[in-house]
Amino acid sequence: MPLLALFSMPELPWFVIPVLIFLARILDVSIGTIRIILVARDMRAVASIMGFFEVLIWLLAISQIMQNLTSWENYLAYAAGFAMGTWVGMTIERKLAIGTQLVRVIVAEKADDLLERLILQGYQVTHILAEGGFGPVTVIFLIVRRAELQKVITTIKNFDPNAFYTIEDVRAARHSTVTPGKQKGWLPRVLGPFQWWRKGK
Repeated sequence: MPLLALFSMPELPWFVIPVLIFLARILDVSIGTIRIILVARDMRAVASIMGFFEVLIWLLAISQIMQNLTSWENYLAYAAGFAMGTWVGMTIERKLAIGTQLVRVIVAEKADDLLERLILQGYQVTHILAEGGFGPVTVIFLIVRRAELQKVITTIKNFDPNAFYTIEDVRAARHSTVTPGKQKGWLPRVLGPFQWWRKGK
């Protein structure tokens, strides 16, 4: 049975429409949250496709609100679905770990051991000697995939629990500077055919 026909059935119990609105809002807001993150990473093709389904589902939900303006249950379901959809979308995006990030580390001691550990793990690192407020420091830069970020942080903390580091999103990076090896997860393999949208920037 088509979903629109299900919404329009007169014999439905009172709670069915609010539940469907709630679920629809979770779905469309989750898609929207991920879409915004993909837009920030310039994945235009996938973001556009997700935007199509996001608006389609949203129209389905809002149409039920407009047809039942006196039903307070629908309003609550709409708002609760929005809140839950935001949480679900952020959780999904965190699990997918899309994109790459720049890690900047500052340690107030010789960092030969840390550099060796990072290089042995397959990361390409750049380091410079600098002068901090209390003496010489070593500044280390490396670009990693988000899926590998926790591994890098653990390595840094094992070397120096008091090490100062910052993490920034990277819009684009040359492959020669990113952690070597095969990308993990299903999403990079699915998104591979769309990478031509980003060429020539």
